[in-house]
Amino acid sequence: MNEIHPTEDHLRSEAAGSAPPSSGPSRLTLLALALLLVVLVVAGFFAGYLPRRRRESVLAAESKVAVDSLPVVNVQKVKRAEAKTSLVLPGNIQAVTEAPVLARASGYIKRRYADIGDRVKEGQVLAEIEAPELNQQIRQAKATVDQANSTVEQAEAALQQGHSNENLARVTAQRWENLSKKGVVSRQENDTYQAQWAAQQANIQALEKAVAAARNNVSAVEANVARLNDLLAYQTVRAPFAGVITLRNVDAGVLVNEGNTLLFRIAQTDRLRTYLNVPQADAGSVRVGQQAVLVIPDLPGHGFPGAVTRTANALDPATRTLLVEVQVPNPGALLMPGMYAQVDLSVPRKDPPLLIPGDTLVVRSDGPQVAVVAPDGRVHFARIQLGRDFGDRLEVLSGLEDGQQVVVNPSDAIREGAKVKPVAAPETAAPASHS
Repeated sequence: MNEIHPTEDHLRSEAAGSAPPSSGPSRLTLLALALLLVVLVVAGFFAGYLPRRRRESVLAAESKVAVDSLPVVNVQKVKRAEAKTSLVLPGNIQAVTEAPVLARASGYIKRRYADIGDRVKEGQVLAEIEAPELNQQIRQAKATVDQANSTVEQAEAALQQGHSNENLARVTAQRWENLSKKGVVSRQENDTYQAQWAAQQANIQALEKAVAAARNNVSAVEANVARLNDLLAYQTVRAPFAGVITLRNVDAGVLVNEGNTLLFRIAQTDRLRTYLNVPQADAGSVRVGQQAVLVIPDLPGHGFPGAVTRTANALDPATRTLLVEVQVPNPGALLMPGMYAQVDLSVPRKDPPLLIPGDTLVVRSDGPQVAVVAPDGRVHFARIQLGRDFGDRLEVLSGLEDGQQVVVNPSDAIREGAKVKPVAAPETAAPASHS
């Protein structure tokens, strides 16, 4: 029997057919690895993330409780004032021109033509004064003038006679001078006539001065007559300017004395003026020609435009204020002298200050302060320098910055470094003016 021996190629092919293929990991292996990875992720999620979330929730709850337990404070932001603000100051209205009318002649009031409240024109007759003795004085003064003129005539006649005597003495003296030169008469006789001529010349000078004195006397008595005539004209009392009678002090039949009795007081009311005392902080902002508006509390809804007409250009050392005059036209006669008014001046400001609510101020022994809430919620008391007080608002010149939060009505519990819960308080409108 023949034995069949397998060949080497046949054996190699049989070995290859019986062994599994070795091309990579099997699908089961990959599935197992994926399942293991998912198990690990899930285990890590439950082992790490969930406890962390629970811890964060606990911390957030604790933080919320801590925040809720902080004291709540109302805060407002620091703001800057407007670049152009109104300056309101009190003032008393006065007439631009006001004058007393006094009696310039003594006598009795014959008639009165004006009373308080009457509007009069310049030169209008207000009253008449009756003074009979003044007429007698005028007649006496005129008689004195006639006497003085007669004295002048007498002096002039005497001067003419003196000139005649002087001419005669001159001719006689010249004749005796010629005779004395010829030796016909003695020297003594010639000297006598020469002396008589010199005496007549001196007499002429005396008479000329007498004439001048008499003429001066005439001028004096004539001036007295003119004065009395002026007094006679003053018996008619006239208005010095157009205005309104604000005072009437006499009536018909009253005796008045020259220069002492007040008859009327008259004021010019078509244009009025008001004097203001501007604080030193605003004195440099007020200029002549600057517009102003007068507001009368008793006349709501009415504004009376005017302008600054003059300033004192110097501060009162007692009050540190600048005296300013504001004039206002008064065509409708609604304004009256003596009224109280609020004068509104528009004042430009180069560097507007900061504004804080008035109820945020804390006054301590070391100066005015405010409680500032920092971004981290902690309180810091800042010392400030105050400007003007508007009542509900205060100006701050230094110590704060724009946008900072300040505590409104800080209580004693608000201390330095304390942590608070800030809540925005309702804001009030910034003041448009101040006084």
